[in-house]
Amino acid sequence: MLCDFHTHTFLSDGELLPMELIRRCFVNGCSALGITDHASFSTMERVILEAKRDAEIGRRCWGIEVFAGVELTHVPAAAVAEAADAAVGFGAEIVVVHGETTVEPVELGTNHAAVTSGCVDILAHPGLITLEDAKIAAENGVFLEISCRKGHSLSNGHVVKIGREAGAKFLVNTDSHAPADLITKDKAAATARSAGLDEDEVEEVLLQNPKILLERLRGRLR
Repeated sequence: MLCDFHTHTFLSDGELLPMELIRRCFVNGCSALGITDHASFSTMERVILEAKRDAEIGRRCWGIEVFAGVELTHVPAAAVAEAADAAVGFGAEIVVVHGETTVEPVELGTNHAAVTSGCVDILAHPGLITLEDAKIAAENGVFLEISCRKGHSLSNGHVVKIGREAGAKFLVNTDSHAPADLITKDKAAATARSAGLDEDEVEEVLLQNPKILLERLRGRLR
């Protein structure tokens, strides 16, 4: 199993057409893919509907499980829950929130808003997440991301340390924007190990946790 639930196309700031992203991931052996372009209230309806068209064709023709959604990005913390609810209303099959990465001016409180919203699946690159918010993520089934992306990955060790103490579940995602970013088994495993996971934890994060999320996402397609 090889999954990547956080990727971007040129519907936001990525380089690839959604269909090309799907094709390249399929050829790389990826079995499940989340297309999660940056969005907020101004763009989410368009981004979701456009990505869903290619996602449906990719699933039907190539058999890769593709889920079209959004990464809610720089939304005010006070409006994150509203935005996540709106995304679901527009048909998002996966909802990611752009967490408090240490390399961008994300508003403080975004992590907390994401893990308490009730509609968020993944808190991406959550930076210096607090133990309190990691515990809430664990309770609410929000996955904490171990990021392959340059810059965002600087806090992976902290995310693992705090998330492990809180009992939260992790996923390795690439946050891909270009062909060179796309996931491979070696990249996913190296990122997990570099974040401080032991071999049993690497297996859990790369094999078991994706299965848990996939069951949730499949339910939205039924």
